[in-house]
Amino acid sequence: MKCSKCGQENKHEAKFCTKCGNPLSAPAGGVSENGSGIDSKYIIIALIVVILLLVGVIGYFALNSGSGVGDASSQSSADSDKVQSDDNSGDSSDSNSDSSKKTTESSSDSSKKTSEKSSSSESKSKKWVSIGSYSGSGSGSKTIKVPEGKIKVELSAHPILNYATNHLYVSGTNGESGGVDWGPKSPVETRSDSFKFTSDSEEEFTIDYYETVSWEVEFFRYQ
Repeated sequence: MKCSKCGQENKHEAKFCTKCGNPLSAPAGGVSENGSGIDSKYIIIALIVVILLLVGVIGYFALNSGSGVGDASSQSSADSDKVQSDDNSGDSSDSNSDSSKKTTESSSDSSKKTSEKSSSSESKSKKWVSIGSYSGSGSGSKTIKVPEGKIKVELSAHPILNYATNHLYVSGTNGESGGVDWGPKSPVETRSDSFKFTSDSEEEFTIDYYETVSWEVEFFRYQ
């Protein structure tokens, strides 16, 4: 410790100067040059620095935490909006799909009903209508004109009681034909026959009959 009077360096623990005897006292601040006052000053500064660093770190994390919460909130809101949008889109798609399905089913049912109605109407409106009936007995032939269309021919005859070759034949210029006949030993009984054809033009048919008690030929057209 340096004497404040003569400047003599003395031991740290000395209370009086070894040169001039002047009482030694601690320098201003209450400690010597190598005392703890300087250490205390550095400690205080270090504590202040540490405190400032802690405050900075806490503030940094607080700001990041707030930003994260905001981002999470924004993300959550965006996800919610997306889910709601997807739900609305799904509902709209389902609604459109259901509407399209109902429209298709309605159209299909309508077409089916129309087809059934048309078929039923056609079935009711069209039938076999007689367009000519011919009959007679004995032997002979007859030529008639048959109009175009879907034609059906029904014929029947009863033979004379003998052993001749009795018959009734109906044949057309278009190659369509039908008929009945009996041999010399056939039972004497009424026989019948029928045939159908479709023609785009008028046809000529010949009715040929031989040794009959009675015969009948009738023409029908589907109309």
